[in-house]
Amino acid sequence: MSDFDSNPFADPEIDHPFQDPSVTQVRQAAPPGLEEYNPFTDAKPTRMAPKAAAPTINTQPAIMKPTEEPPAYSQSQPQDQSGVAAELLRRQEELEKKAAELDRREREMQSLSASGGKKNNWPPLPEKFPVGPCFYHDITVDIPVEFQKTVKIMYYLWMFHTGTLLANMLGCLAWFCVDAVRGVDFGLSILWFILFTPCSFICWYRPLYGAFRIDSSFRFFAFFFVYICQFGIYVLQCIGITSWGASGWISALTGLNRSVPVGIIMLLIAALFTAEAVLSLIMFKKVHGMYRTTGASFAKAQQEFATGVMSNKTVQTAAATAASRAAQGGFKEQI
Repeated sequence: MSDFDSNPFADPEIDHPFQDPSVTQVRQAAPPGLEEYNPFTDAKPTRMAPKAAAPTINTQPAIMKPTEEPPAYSQSQPQDQSGVAAELLRRQEELEKKAAELDRREREMQSLSASGGKKNNWPPLPEKFPVGPCFYHDITVDIPVEFQKTVKIMYYLWMFHTGTLLANMLGCLAWFCVDAVRGVDFGLSILWFILFTPCSFICWYRPLYGAFRIDSSFRFFAFFFVYICQFGIYVLQCIGITSWGASGWISALTGLNRSVPVGIIMLLIAALFTAEAVLSLIMFKKVHGMYRTTGASFAKAQQEFATGVMSNKTVQTAAATAASRAAQGGFKEQI
């Protein structure tokens, strides 16, 4: 009966239609994911992502860096701390001195305002002396801080000049004692001491003091003019021409031929005159450099001079008198 159930027209070698070799070849050549493709859905066939390579594991052991060792203890640290402490103490002392100076100046200003103005305190003379002080002199009060050092040096230079003139007078006296012909030098040395001591203070130190105090161009020019002449006198005294009343180098060598001790004294005085001339030249250059930074000029000096002359009561009185006399003379001529 099985023969009647089979299909007489079927290929006895093919049991299933999809077992055909052509169909099997197409199915094997189909791209992956085609079997899961469903035409009735919008989803796209998913592809398998390639597997990432597994990370390589470092099998070396971890190495920790050693920490820096602390610096070895040394004795310099306490010394540095002591030095810093000493510096702080020094600064504190300086601040205390400045505070005390400011308090002193404030009390002086208060006393001056209470007494009605500044009182002359130079030269410092005793109260019972018949002649009182002629000028008010206080560098810390009148002079700005940046110029105080220069003014103090010039004041000390003036004192050095006075001391040198006194030593010159004593040297000429010693020279006159060993040589009676040198009476002229001794007399002139006394004259130079009496004349140059106050004149140098009034003619070049006071103008310099006032120039820095009120920033006056006219006083700067007055100082420069007089101080150049003073420097020329220093040079002549340093040379020491005989019969000029100066124990310079020429006079000292002449006195050395007469008496060795007197000659040595005069050589020391000549060295003082030389040092005075050199220091004067250095300070002149320094003051001139500071003058150029203050903004002073010759035009300002002329303006200050004209203003000072016109504001002087004596000049005003003389001008008014001359004008009235000229007017009276013209009126008489017309009559």
